[in-house]
Amino acid sequence: MVDALTFLTLLLVIATLLPLWRHPHWLVRGWDFPRLQLAVFALFLLIANAFAHAHWLVIVVCFVCLGWQLWWILPYTRIWRQEVKTANGENSHRRLRIITANVLTPNRQANKLITLVHQYQADVLVTLESDDWWQSQLDTLETQLPYTMKCPLDNLYGMHVYARFPLEDTSVEFLIEDDVPSMHALLVLPYGEKIRMHFLHPAPPSPTENPASAERDAELILVARSVSDSAQPIIVTGDLNDVAWSSTTRLFRKISGLLDPRVGRGMFNTFHADYPFLRWPLDHIFHSHHFRLRQIQRLPSIGSDHFALFTELYLEPSAAQKENGLQAETEDEEWAEEIIQEQNVSDENVPRPGQ
Repeated sequence: MVDALTFLTLLLVIATLLPLWRHPHWLVRGWDFPRLQLAVFALFLLIANAFAHAHWLVIVVCFVCLGWQLWWILPYTRIWRQEVKTANGENSHRRLRIITANVLTPNRQANKLITLVHQYQADVLVTLESDDWWQSQLDTLETQLPYTMKCPLDNLYGMHVYARFPLEDTSVEFLIEDDVPSMHALLVLPYGEKIRMHFLHPAPPSPTENPASAERDAELILVARSVSDSAQPIIVTGDLNDVAWSSTTRLFRKISGLLDPRVGRGMFNTFHADYPFLRWPLDHIFHSHHFRLRQIQRLPSIGSDHFALFTELYLEPSAAQKENGLQAETEDEEWAEEIIQEQNVSDENVPRPGQ
């Protein structure tokens, strides 16, 4: 029994240490995802080793692994300080309700998503993996959300945006890969305020798609650097195919200066909808310090392998929350530059609507 527990502890150590290596291969980066599951596993081994009277060093190792995993995931619990303050304003013209939904291309339950759009009175709907069939279904929303951006694809990277308010300076870009689009626009609110929006869905590191995370990471850093010096209200949302607590998502937050409304509120795990014990926060929304949060929640199933994410923000330029975000250090800037150089791209390729 002790030998078996020692072997399992060794596997825990390997799974804990691998993400410290910045190698982009999916076998390395993939261990960023199950930190919650690894924390539960570490707790189990800690208790089991204690009852089995294992060597004290094995018990200490389990304790350290548990502490390390908790360091990454505890910010996404209610015991942590909230990064984004709660909104108190009641001006409906400064309110913005966004639904971000990876619909899963073969899924044919569009009525469920459309019902949620009406129920939550969404001002912006962004869909990922939407093809021509999904476009034909979602176009019924144009009476409510008349301003649109459409890029139907059948390769699991189609993308659509439906908005209640006008969209200006719109563009569909293929920043890194020729078949993976992103969308960029200015959203104009009723009082004339303009919000710079970026909608993303980079390809994940996986054995069936990209063997490494290099392309995904480069797209995130490109957008992060493009918004870092902007004074505009900014929102970045989409399925980033990366968990909220990964080192690369933290790097995105540091370089961009954007805030994560989930910090101090919850994980809001959106994938995988069919496996409750294997869920991670893959669908994201980040925003500049111009906003406060009214509410954020995971929505009921729409038949996809992802749950949709609903976020209600309140534009309040005087919120002054900039000090709450993560700050980039020299090492972070150097790492970001390495990621960009590896793909031989420039952040000048990212549209800057309104600038």
